[in-house]
Amino acid sequence: MPRGQVTEPRTTGVAVRKAWWRPRQAESSSSSDAGPCGPGPSLPDEAEELMTETVRALARGDDAAFRLLVAELADRPDVPGWTLVTGRCLAARLRRGVTLAWERGWQPADVVRYAARRRGPRHGRLAADAIAAEMRAYSAATVAAQWREQLALVGAEVWWEDDDEHPDAWCDREGTDRAGFVACGAELVHLLEGLPRLASIGPPPGTPLRETPVRDGFEGVDQRMLGKVRALLAKAESTEFPEEAEALSARAQELIARHSIDHALLAAETGDLGAPAGRRVAVDNPYDAPKAVLLTVVADANRCRAVWHRELGFSTVLGFPADLAAVEMLFTSLLVQATAAMVHAGPRRDARGRSRTRSFRHAFLNAYAARIGERLRDAAGEAANRAAADAGGKDLLPVLAARDLAVEKAVDAMFPNLAKGRAGSVSNYEGWVAGRAAADLASLNGRSEVSGAARRS
Repeated sequence: MPRGQVTEPRTTGVAVRKAWWRPRQAESSSSSDAGPCGPGPSLPDEAEELMTETVRALARGDDAAFRLLVAELADRPDVPGWTLVTGRCLAARLRRGVTLAWERGWQPADVVRYAARRRGPRHGRLAADAIAAEMRAYSAATVAAQWREQLALVGAEVWWEDDDEHPDAWCDREGTDRAGFVACGAELVHLLEGLPRLASIGPPPGTPLRETPVRDGFEGVDQRMLGKVRALLAKAESTEFPEEAEALSARAQELIARHSIDHALLAAETGDLGAPAGRRVAVDNPYDAPKAVLLTVVADANRCRAVWHRELGFSTVLGFPADLAAVEMLFTSLLVQATAAMVHAGPRRDARGRSRTRSFRHAFLNAYAARIGERLRDAAGEAANRAAADAGGKDLLPVLAARDLAVEKAVDAMFPNLAKGRAGSVSNYEGWVAGRAAADLASLNGRSEVSGAARRS
């Protein structure tokens, strides 16, 4: 796989069958054979049919039909218990959508982030609620640590007192009415049911963890070390003094590097080599292409590989756990530094006075990523020599080369049909020059420690 290139997996579209709802006369709800979704079997069936047709109208882009169906689902004053039935059926449909997402390789943070990206923050919050409701079906012993961390990160917790009260409580929280809730829910159902299949990077909930060889992306990483690194980088990004930021970043990178190298040596000595793990890292708009390149070069320098899912808004990064931690934290820190430098550089205008902000910033970030990649590759060779000296002259190259090979095999197995491509063209020379200059000033003291070894030729 060529270094410094963004790679994308090929995906296929999902065909959606078109249909039209034909309203039928409501049947009596006085049956004593009550179903799980309402007071009688007829109302739940009708609500489910209406929900299905609402999602189909959305899929075919029929806005008029969608609005009519949403209004019908939201309120039928002539039918007692209608809102209770539709609320229960929508909740069940959302939970099934979340379960389907797990089956297709998605994780909590992926789902919430994608829902917010495609539809908006409100949909992301409803997705978090649906995830919280669905996760109650799993024993804590079958939920991996990475999932638990993501659930906390996205706020997937049951904050409502009773499931039947959730729609009204959600409307109060979001400042909308019942129709707004139904529309948001139907749009989220459509999104969840159309998710593409992703390569699995960890055991889904419900899997007995002791029986699966798949690592969850955090195994083998000292959580106390990660906490110290996060605290140092947070201070580095918030300080107004460049010298202080550089010192803090250098200290954080030193902690990352020592843990990564020590972990590789210990694994080689004990024979417990483990296996590469995966983690998904957000790559957000605007300027997502150069940001993806930045993540790619950072991953390469840390013996990891990044595969960009352009339409989904994230990259899958594969590598050993300690190296994955280094990639995510270093990428986040460098992106903060790049963004601050880019904003400080300010908008540029052409000879006619027209703003060239977008082209300038696109070029700036592309150049920044390219120059950072050069610096990281240069630092890798120096780091190999220092690591060997620290190990008493022991040859580290076979150990690290074996880890490289394991990661490459994991990438080939998980993404056998990668579509290789460039991040895009650069049309603003001034932005390119400024971006390279900013990369030269980026805080990388200790970067040679983080990279840990020379790349395989």
